[in-house]
Amino acid sequence: MELIRYALDNLDLLTSRTIEHIALVGVAVGLATLTGVPIGIAITKNERVARAVLYVASIIVTVPSIALFGIMIPVLSLIGQGIGYLPAVIAVLLYSQLPIIRNTYTAIHNVDPALREAARGIGMSQNQRLRMVEIPLAVPVIMAGVRTAVVLNIGVMAIAAYIGAGGLGTFISRGISQSDPRQLIVGAVAVSLLAIIVDYSLLAIQKRLTPRGMERAAETA
Repeated sequence: MELIRYALDNLDLLTSRTIEHIALVGVAVGLATLTGVPIGIAITKNERVARAVLYVASIIVTVPSIALFGIMIPVLSLIGQGIGYLPAVIAVLLYSQLPIIRNTYTAIHNVDPALREAARGIGMSQNQRLRMVEIPLAVPVIMAGVRTAVVLNIGVMAIAAYIGAGGLGTFISRGISQSDPRQLIVGAVAVSLLAIIVDYSLLAIQKRLTPRGMERAAETA
């Protein structure tokens, strides 16, 4: 009851921090999608480049989030942005690259060759095949990568409170520093609930973007 009372007493702050958290993750993953999807498509043309790009993206993910935020501080301090919004967004953008690039690459690479040949047979150019055949078929897998990136980085962004980025992580950091379990638990539960809600919301979008033929095939499989 004490946790519920604390949450209700601080509902306005909780709401504003949640919006702040969503905005931070949304900008970071949105930029990662705008960069990661074209990269994933481009590397399907060269297997060696694909391996190198995916290897670099995998290395970035292995760096502990607190260490990556720490690296950002001296680098971005050169332009006066060592703490706060910018380093948090850049770090989460980097963490988002692997699932988005990998899923895009896998989805485009695994398009049925017969479909490519059929599109070529009716006179489609390479760009037309990509835009009208390959990308629509790849959308469900690409969206799955975006969902993975969003859910993963909702948790990562909570740590960004330690570099002054804000968001729901402020409840967790203050709960630890002030030895206040109410703030700590409310912050942790809020982050978890946000991840679940956003994941199901993106799943609904993914289903809407999935071509009907693919949906029927999945249902009958």
